[in-house]
Amino acid sequence: MAEIAVPKRLTTTKRFLNLNQRRRESLTGILFAAPWMFGFLALTLGPMIFSLYASFTKYDISSPPTWIGLDNYRFIFQHDPDFLTSLKNTIWYVVFKTPVIIILSLLLAILLNQKIPGRKYFRTVFYMPTVVTGVAAVFLFVWILSPLGLLNNVLGALHLPTFDWFVNPKYSKPGLIILGSCYVGSPMLILLAGLNGIPQHLYEAAKIDGANALRRFWSITIPMLSPTLFFIILTNIIGAFQVFNSAYIISTSAQSGGQIGDPEKSLLFYEVYLYSNFKQDLIGYASALAWILFVVILAVTVVQLYLSKKWVYYEGG
Repeated sequence: MAEIAVPKRLTTTKRFLNLNQRRRESLTGILFAAPWMFGFLALTLGPMIFSLYASFTKYDISSPPTWIGLDNYRFIFQHDPDFLTSLKNTIWYVVFKTPVIIILSLLLAILLNQKIPGRKYFRTVFYMPTVVTGVAAVFLFVWILSPLGLLNNVLGALHLPTFDWFVNPKYSKPGLIILGSCYVGSPMLILLAGLNGIPQHLYEAAKIDGANALRRFWSITIPMLSPTLFFIILTNIIGAFQVFNSAYIISTSAQSGGQIGDPEKSLLFYEVYLYSNFKQDLIGYASALAWILFVVILAVTVVQLYLSKKWVYYEGG
């Protein structure tokens, strides 16, 4: 059968219509993305670029920025003892808080993944502190952990040692970790979703091979849950480096003497110190502090991504 010849003009028209349709689809996509793009450029990328520029200037809002090169960074590393104090406090908090949150959320997720009575109720209870306003929760914990607060009253009634939480520098950071441990609801739910995604036939096969519960946990649960664990670890490390609300509110409350940090500056965390410089209109200096924190978090993230190749298991990858 002879092929029907398609007029060249008709083919060109069809291509033109298809091109116009693709352009319309592209334009529609750009229009939908435009609000986010505008917000990112105007409210995120723009301020970031300006803060990078400001970190090389002497800028106090009342006068135009004056270029001083690396002077802010030199002063931070060579002459600012509060920088080292705040960095040490923050690193201490990251090192000790992250394992506590990971272990506690993993144990709760495993427990609430079992077929126990009222598990839906317990999931709600453990998640509830996450939706409570941060400032209100901090003031509540300041009251609970105060020298005459609820926790010390309970400990005293049980004839156990009491502690001057948020007053004694030795116990202020552990007190913050106790406060942060109440916000395990989000990582618990994420880990719970990861546990539900593990194929049950793996556990059944392990049982047939004679593996006990501990062996199944280390050989099946942890490897299959490792991508979720990696996500939780990374986000918690980043969040711990940026601790601010609880530390600032507690350090400026009456329980801590009404000033930033206690006498030994045990609550002077990095972002608290950064914010104190912004309050003093030292915008250039505070911007330099912010970019140092950015580099530290970026370096830690890169190291974590590199180490993840040695222990994170991706199914089919």
